[in-house]
Amino acid sequence: MKKPCIVCVVGTRPDTIKMAPVIRELRRFDSVETVIVATGQHREMMDQALAAFDLKADRDLAIMQHGQTLAQITCRSLEGLDAILDELKPAFVVGQGDTSTTFVAGLAAFYRQIPYAHVEAGLRTPSIHSPFPEEFNRRACGLVADIHFPPTEESADNLRREGKPEADILVTGNTGIDAVLHVAAQAGEAWFPEHEGRVVLLTTHRRENWGEPQAAIARAALSVVESHPDVLLVAPMHRNPVVRETLTGILGQHTRVRLIEPPDYAPFVQLLKRANLALTDSGGVQEEAPSFGVPVLVLRETTERPEGVDAGVAKLVGADESRIIAEANRLLDDPEAYSQMARSQSPYGDGQAAARIRYEILRRIGVPSEPASPWIFSKPSSTESSKV
Repeated sequence: MKKPCIVCVVGTRPDTIKMAPVIRELRRFDSVETVIVATGQHREMMDQALAAFDLKADRDLAIMQHGQTLAQITCRSLEGLDAILDELKPAFVVGQGDTSTTFVAGLAAFYRQIPYAHVEAGLRTPSIHSPFPEEFNRRACGLVADIHFPPTEESADNLRREGKPEADILVTGNTGIDAVLHVAAQAGEAWFPEHEGRVVLLTTHRRENWGEPQAAIARAALSVVESHPDVLLVAPMHRNPVVRETLTGILGQHTRVRLIEPPDYAPFVQLLKRANLALTDSGGVQEEAPSFGVPVLVLRETTERPEGVDAGVAKLVGADESRIIAEANRLLDDPEAYSQMARSQSPYGDGQAAARIRYEILRRIGVPSEPASPWIFSKPSSTESSKV
């Protein structure tokens, strides 16, 4: 008798990293065939992420083209996925997060009437246009998903308000925490061992920050470096030339600024552990940094990850130059303020999210496996930090 097939679809570095723990967990069970289908939306960065978890794509649509539009990504992914789903006839399709790949995976599964599981479901901002196009993608996934795996109770409440059946909502914690803890436990080369001072990590790439907002972010980061002689600013630059030109033009000449190529995932985790403060518009960094006691200043006006703000480990500062400077200086100059944010406990997960997802998917197709304990986050009472 043929094994049930589960198709896990990835396409970018973020969704690959967060899907990898689910794939590894599913592949612990020989009673199912777990197939990795890659769209190749972000070619090189996706391959690097898979390699960090000793994984390779089983099927690769290789859709990436220079300068491709969102419409082209969607059309090419949909046609390729539809053919694969027709061939494999899986029992489940699994997508992660809010990428165009994830949206198309849900749409392709819906057209074929194949159950769709949405990992990291229920994240929402007030506007469908921010972040663009991610907010649309995750809302659209919510329309077609048969199982919703929200990372937190707040995300689950968003789904409940939208009328999703309670039986189809399972709070899991975020698989990104599974991933970052797995990689952090591995040996890695130390970053900047010659620098005895503090490290500020800057990551900025979102479309809504392109242009003048990104220039304001870069000017603010430069001001913070110039005000603190012990600070080294490290900025992994997104491959998009729009991002690179802005960062290079403003930050490229300072002796205590390192504009670097995007590290592979495992070295990036080690860099994040080395940091004392993160300035970021990345959703992944918002989730990962609190696991290492690194305060986060979020370079956005809204976030679909409010749990970090609520827990006091992250703060929204947008792309306002003066706000960024003021908040960064406050944390770098005031040990008590720093300690209040630098709590080495994540409100996003405990490293067992993938096991909870695996159990529910296999349960739905009649394959027995051991359950995992529920995810419950309690805000820490201590403000002690090893990073001060």
